[in-house]
Amino acid sequence: MSLSFRALYFFNYITSSKSQLVSITPMHRFYNNIIDNIIALRIGIASVILLIVFVIGSTGYHLIEGMNFFDGFYMTFITITTIGFSELTNLSASGRIFTMIIFLMGIGVISYIASQTTQLIFESELFRIRAMKKQLQKMEDHYIIAGYGRIGHRIAEVLQEANIPIVVVENQESSIERIRNNKLLYVSGDAQDEDILIEAGIKRAKGLICTLSRDQDNVFVTLIGREINQDIFILVRTNQHQNTKKILRAGADKVISPYEIGADRMANVILRPHVDQFINRIQSGTHRKQVQDHVFDEVKVFEGSELDGKTLSEAQIRQKYFVVIIAIIPRDKEAIRFNPGSDDLISAGDSLIVLGDIERIKHLRHEGCDDYRSLSERVSRHAFTKHFNSQQEDTQSA
Repeated sequence: MSLSFRALYFFNYITSSKSQLVSITPMHRFYNNIIDNIIALRIGIASVILLIVFVIGSTGYHLIEGMNFFDGFYMTFITITTIGFSELTNLSASGRIFTMIIFLMGIGVISYIASQTTQLIFESELFRIRAMKKQLQKMEDHYIIAGYGRIGHRIAEVLQEANIPIVVVENQESSIERIRNNKLLYVSGDAQDEDILIEAGIKRAKGLICTLSRDQDNVFVTLIGREINQDIFILVRTNQHQNTKKILRAGADKVISPYEIGADRMANVILRPHVDQFINRIQSGTHRKQVQDHVFDEVKVFEGSELDGKTLSEAQIRQKYFVVIIAIIPRDKEAIRFNPGSDDLISAGDSLIVLGDIERIKHLRHEGCDDYRSLSERVSRHAFTKHFNSQQEDTQSA
């Protein structure tokens, strides 16, 4: 694969899922509506009662001792908070009895508010943990991201926006705080611990994405993941290209070197400036405020659809849908047909690699191929392991 095509493939792979919005999980809505509201209501009611106590205290000192309302408020404040400052005036017997009553009322309300606030902190955290564990137990066909550094964070962001179910495994408290802020399911612990991976649902997961900073850690996680789940798809990040074969032998299905691809992209700016300009145009929608007009995508042809059984010239894809067919991947995964000719036949089960406007590709997918699945449904049903194993066999035979 040429340097320019590798860079183009990688950046399209990273940016192709930026079309859907992040949704708040049902667990988080339930947590906000039930736990927060009940205890917050109690604290609110107690605060109103405390305010009434201050009003009673200020009025009582005014009527009993003849103080103005501010002095009465001050006496109520130092009595309830037990600060212990001296009295403004010598209190009468009635004033002292009133002070004791105010103290008992006020300290009781303040103690209740403190206990409810403590309960809100601890119960909300315990509930969140219990609710998250229950949700983890129900998850299946999800993706586990081991490591939430810069690469893991970016992958999680893209998958989350595409509504792909994910679970993050992380043991750094600073990263866990970011995970919470991003409303992601997570397991706190070392991904190299078998029990942690099992808690993350690796037996039911569709994929494991290893993005740890050290290659040896990724190898160990790969070995454990493959031992627990023989059918899981394992995607691994590597820092050094020479470790690729070792990671593949450990059980990974696909290994990607971000540094190598990034270096290829930078070199491409010098060697092929117009190609880089083209890539930047394809990338123009990576930021949420920008509009991504053209992308690479893959479209599966379903049986009985308009394109099934037609050649490219008969289908007239470019004339009808205004997209460019880059390649055809046959359903039997034989050699990829790059730059297919007008006589190439399109059959049910084939995947078309296309370049075009997002809406026009959607139109081709629906009207031409009868594929109405969402992105998350297409991902959940793709046989990644079979696909990449066939690629590796082709590479080895070549």
